[in-house]
Amino acid sequence: MSNDNPFDMDVNCPEWALSLLDTPFAKNTGEKDKETTEIAAGLKREKLSRPAIFVGAGTCGLGAGAAKTMDKVKAYLHNKAIDADVVDVGCIGYCAGEPLVEVQLPGKCRVAFQTITEDKVEGLLDKVFTKKIPQELVLGQHRQEGLDPWKDTQYIEEHPFFAPQTRWVLKNCGKIDPASIDEYIANGGYKSFTACIMRNTPEQVCKTVEESGLRGRGGGGFPTGRKWKFAMESSAEQKYLICNADEGDPGAFMDRAVIEGDPHRLLEGMAIASYAIGASKAYIYIRAEYPLAVRRLEQAIEQARNYGLIGYNIFDSGFNLDIIIKMGAGAFVCGEETALINSIEGKRGMPRPRPPFPAVRGLFGKPTIINNVETLSNVPTIIDKGAEWFSSVGTDTSKGTKVFALSGKINRTGLVEIAMGTKLREIVFGAGGGIPNGKKYKAVQIGGPSGGCIPEQHLDIEIDYESLKTVGAIMGSGGLVVMDEDTCMVDVAKFFMDFIQRESCGKCIPCREGTRRMLEILQRITHGRRSEKGNDALERFRGVMYLNRLSNVIKDTSLCGLGQTAPNPVLSTLRWFRDEYEAHVYERKCPAGVCTELVEYRIDAEACKGCTLCAKKCPTDAIMGNPKAPHYIIPDKCIACGTCYDVCRFKAVIKE
Repeated sequence: MSNDNPFDMDVNCPEWALSLLDTPFAKNTGEKDKETTEIAAGLKREKLSRPAIFVGAGTCGLGAGAAKTMDKVKAYLHNKAIDADVVDVGCIGYCAGEPLVEVQLPGKCRVAFQTITEDKVEGLLDKVFTKKIPQELVLGQHRQEGLDPWKDTQYIEEHPFFAPQTRWVLKNCGKIDPASIDEYIANGGYKSFTACIMRNTPEQVCKTVEESGLRGRGGGGFPTGRKWKFAMESSAEQKYLICNADEGDPGAFMDRAVIEGDPHRLLEGMAIASYAIGASKAYIYIRAEYPLAVRRLEQAIEQARNYGLIGYNIFDSGFNLDIIIKMGAGAFVCGEETALINSIEGKRGMPRPRPPFPAVRGLFGKPTIINNVETLSNVPTIIDKGAEWFSSVGTDTSKGTKVFALSGKINRTGLVEIAMGTKLREIVFGAGGGIPNGKKYKAVQIGGPSGGCIPEQHLDIEIDYESLKTVGAIMGSGGLVVMDEDTCMVDVAKFFMDFIQRESCGKCIPCREGTRRMLEILQRITHGRRSEKGNDALERFRGVMYLNRLSNVIKDTSLCGLGQTAPNPVLSTLRWFRDEYEAHVYERKCPAGVCTELVEYRIDAEACKGCTLCAKKCPTDAIMGNPKAPHYIIPDKCIACGTCYDVCRFKAVIKE
C-alpha cells in the first residue's frame, strides 16, 4: 500500500480481514485460510468459548432503563464469578419490549428476552445459566446453523412483530457490536466496497444501482442510480457526497437506529456511492440531538481509517475518500437538500431555487449527491447480491424494502422493515398488533408533517410510492403514527400545521404566510364561543371556505419541497374526515372530545353522590353543591379542563 497518506493515519488492517475483503494484499495459504475462517466464526459467534450477554443499548433501550440493566448484568457476573462477555448492541427494532437482553451459551442458539428491567436480571440469568428458559420473558431464539436450538422456544422470526418483515437494512441491528469493525467485516462487511474499487468502474456501479430499482428513501423517491449518473457525468475536479441523517419528522427514528446499531453499513454505502460519482469527500449531516449516533459514527470512521478503508489511495486503487461529520441544530427545513447544503457551508439553512440541481452545482458550487441513511444502507447489499436479487422484491415501480417507525396508538411500537407492496393492514394489525384497549382504528399519519392520513377504508392499500399518492399521502422518510377513535383529526391537522409553520425558514411568502393563515383558521374552528370577539364567528366560516384554495396556492408557489407539501395534513384530513370539520364548524362540537374549548361537562344528578371531590379539585370554582347532595356546573365559569371528569369515582360527570 502507498505510504503517501495525507490523512496521516497508520493503515493497520489485519491479515484475516484482508483475506475476507479479498484484497490483493491478503497472503492466502491453506493455514491462513483456516485461521481466517476460525477468527470469522468467533466474531460471528458461531463458536463460543464462554457465554455472551447482549444488551440493547440504543437510545430507545437506554430510555427504558438498559443502562441499569447492563450494570446489573455486570454485577451479577462479578458476584457469581462467571466469565462471560457483555456486549452493548443497538436496537433490534422492538421498542415495545425494551429493555432487551439476549443470552448465548456455548453450543446453544442465542435467545432474546424482553422487558428485562434491572429487577429481572438475576432471576433471568439464574435460570438461563442452569439451561432453563423463562418462557414468559422470551421474545425468540435466533436460527444459527450448527448450534443446538432451545426446546419449545419459538424462533424470533415467528414472533408476530417480526413475521411480516423482510430485514435487509436492519439485518445487523441489535445483533452485532456496532463499535466493532471486525464483527462487521466477519459478517460480510466492506466486501462490496472493496469489490467495487478493485473490479468495477464507476459506470458499472451506477448501472447496477439503477437496474436494481432503488429509489430514494428520504421523501420524493427519485431513482438513486439515475441521480448518481448525473453527478458522475458532471465534469469537475471536486465532487461531494452528503448523507442526510437529519431526520426531522415527528415520530421518525429509523436513521438514528440504523446508525446506532450498524454504523459501518452506512459508511460502506457512502464509500460505494462516493466511488460511483467520483467524490473524494463525503459529509454526514446529522442532528446534534443524536449524541449516541454521532459517537458511533466517530468510532466507525476512525476504525475504517485505521484499516485503510477510508483515506488516501485505498488499497492502491487510486481512490481517495474522507468522511466528515457535520452536526446540525435540528431545523426541519435542513432536511431539504439545498437548505442542508447551505447549512454545511456555514450559511443559514434556507432552500435555493432549482435548477441548477445539486448533482450539477451543489456544495461549494460542485456536483453533489444527497442521499439519506436508509438509501445508502441498501447499497452494499445491492452490490453484493446483484440488481436482479434486489428488484425481485417489491412492486413494479417500488423495489426492495422500506423501514418504518411504528408509533402512536399501537400495541407493538418499533422499527419494521417490510417489502414494498405489503398492505398497511399487515403492518398495523400484524407487526403492530392492532390498537390498544379494544379501541377502533381511525387513521395512520404517514410521511411526517408533509404526509397525509390514511383512513380505515384504505387499510388494504399497498405500501409503495405510487399507491400512497392516490390517497393523498407520501412515503416520506418512513414515520407511521397510528391514531385511534379518541383522536381528533382537526387537532392532528392543527398540530402538524403548527409544526410546519414554526419550522418554515421564512424565505418565501407562500410558505411563511400561507401556513400561518392555515394555522389561524384551524385555531379558530377549535375555539369556543367564550373566546370570540367581534367578527370572530364570521371569520371562522370564511376561513374554512378558503382552506382548499389557500392550500393549492401554497403547493403551487412555494420554493421548496417543504412548502409544496405543507398543506398535505389539512388536505388529507379534509378529504377523509370532512364530517369532523363540519362538527367543529357548524355544531361547535369535537366528536373525539379533544378540543377542550368545544367540550362541555355536566353532572348527572342521579349518579352524583355529593362527595364534593370534583368541587375541591375544580381550578375555577365552577362546581357548586352541598355535601351528600347532587352537584352542578356553572357553564360561564367552567374552562373545560376535564379535572372533574378525571376525579369522579361514580362516573357522574358527563363529557358532551
